[in-house]
This record gives sequence, C-alpha cells and structure tokens, in this order.
Amino acid sequence: MRTFLGLGSNLGDRAYYLSEAISALEGPAIRVITASRIYETEPWGRLDQPLFWNQVVEIETSLEPLDLLHVCQEIELRLGRVRKEHWGSRTIDIDLLIYDNRVSESEELRLPHPYLEERAFVLAPLREIAPELILPSGRSINEVEGEGKVYPLTTNKQ
Repeated sequence: MRTFLGLGSNLGDRAYYLSEAISALEGPAIRVITASRIYETEPWGRLDQPLFWNQVVEIETSLEPLDLLHVCQEIELRLGRVRKEHWGSRTIDIDLLIYDNRVSESEELRLPHPYLEERAFVLAPLREIAPELILPSGRSINEVEGEGKVYPLTTNKQ
C-alpha cells in the first residue's frame, strides 16, 4: 500500500534521529520508496520549544495500518522518544499521514492524519515527493498551504 509518513525531531542530533528512523523502517514488510529533503520548521501546537527538522517519506508496506503504527511507535521508543506532554519536544516523531485511501476513526489511529492539511511542515515535504497527490479531502496537494513557516535545509533528497 502507498503510504506517507511524517517524521520530526527537535531534540538532540535531529539529522541522526531522522536518518535512523528511516533506516529502521526498512524491512521485509516496509520498503522506503523516497524521502523528501529535510525542512526546518517552527513548532506547531506548543510554540515554546526548539525548532523542528521535518521530513516526509513514502513507503510501500504490506502491514495493516495499526500494525504499521505499532512499528513506528517501537522505532520512536528505540530512538528515545518520551511522551511527557502533547505536542512537546521529542527526539523523533513518526506520524502516519496517508495510508492508501483508507479512512480510520478509531481511538488509536485516525486516517488520514487529522491535521494533514493544516501543517505546512507536512505539506511542503509531501508536495516535494508527491506533487500529483490528491489529498483525502479531494483537493490537490498544490492547492493547500497549511500554517507555519518551512525552510528547506538540504538541496538534494536524502
């Protein structure tokens, strides 16, 4: 299934955490297709924290959405993610943005990601790797800007 994941880090060696998360995703049930550049972004939700580095990866997976979510949470845990406060600082965050055309409203997983079209730090890298994408709302990725400022840090894909 064609799936997009959003990665973010604002603690420690942000480049290391993003790179390690992408490496950890690769396996028999997950294949990383492409990764966007890294973008430096302002925090969203809680503003009194360090700037984030964000990236979006496209993967192909045979895992069901909840199983993929659990794999992502295990990777976060291995990379030192501590969940102290909602929208707080973190070593790594891996969000399921879009999983094929699936919709989920369960307590554990909402698909597509509920803030997908509001966050510039997700839309800019997603637009970079999937410029033809039609969002679950039916709008083109190119029609949606989102909130916040994003600054590309790298010039070529990672």
